Amino acid sequence: MNPTIIPYLYLAAGLAVLVLCGNWLVTGSVQVARHFKISTLVVGLTIVAFVTSAPEMFISVGAALDNAHDIALGNVIGSNIANIACILALVVLISPIPIRNRAIGFDFFIMFFVTVLLFVFGYNGVIGFWEGLCFVSILVVYTVWSVVKSRKDVAAKEITPATMKPLIATAMILAAIIGLYFGARWFVEGAREIALQWGVSERVIAVSIVAFGTGAPEFVSSLIAAFRKETELSIGNIIGSNLMNIAGVLGVTTVVSPVNINSRLLFLTDMAWLLGITIALLLVMLPLSKGKITRWEGGLLLLLFSVYMFILYR
Repeated sequence: MNPTIIPYLYLAAGLAVLVLCGNWLVTGSVQVARHFKISTLVVGLTIVAFVTSAPEMFISVGAALDNAHDIALGNVIGSNIANIACILALVVLISPIPIRNRAIGFDFFIMFFVTVLLFVFGYNGVIGFWEGLCFVSILVVYTVWSVVKSRKDVAAKEITPATMKPLIATAMILAAIIGLYFGARWFVEGAREIALQWGVSERVIAVSIVAFGTGAPEFVSSLIAAFRKETELSIGNIIGSNLMNIAGVLGVTTVVSPVNINSRLLFLTDMAWLLGITIALLLVMLPLSKGKITRWEGGLLLLLFSVYMFILYR
């Protein structure tokens, strides 16, 4: 077999596994939400977001331990840019997402807050143990608060009963975690080898190929949720994943091993794009109580991502 074909086979196999396991993740998560009387928005912000962010966790921690700091940090920043301007945009182009829960405004604020905090912590050229501990603490407090508040809110409403035993739903989520890990790993390995064949730098690979590859679980899960009309889970997955990538993935990574920023200029440039695209997401979600992210707004987000990729690869 021609060696140049092997990366493309990894890419295809990884994508196939991601689609299958993304379906399992959405099914199991919705059933868990109904059984424990938690809103699908919170499940998207927590369970689904944590699971789909697992590839970023594995890659960033491993990269930091190997002193590949550009990949450890670029993976997180690039994934967050891709989650909003590429993954969510593609989902919206296929199936517009209505925004019907005003509470999503607070979740967006927390995501935006940790994004700004990343900019502040990284400005001096290194993100260390105490910054990482701060990120992890924010994530823990936010997650506990979200679950407790959701149970109180849902208790006052009628919800659709679960049709699957909680043990089976949990087993389905665990199987999805394993599958998403291997699927994302194969996808990233194939994409990275293809990029290296093209002569692309490590940083560019991190904020584009690796970021999109590790974001593939978010894309598949959000798309399946949108098709199933579980729109709160779909938007919650994107916001929760971005929060998890910074507060969880980068937080744990820097607690394990400090991350040095090799080029402040490139860091500031990427962060400017991330902050700008995050603000653009807020604008397209307004109003939060009865708004809708339309196809043309999804197209606008995708255009921003295309411009970012053009500047990155020129």
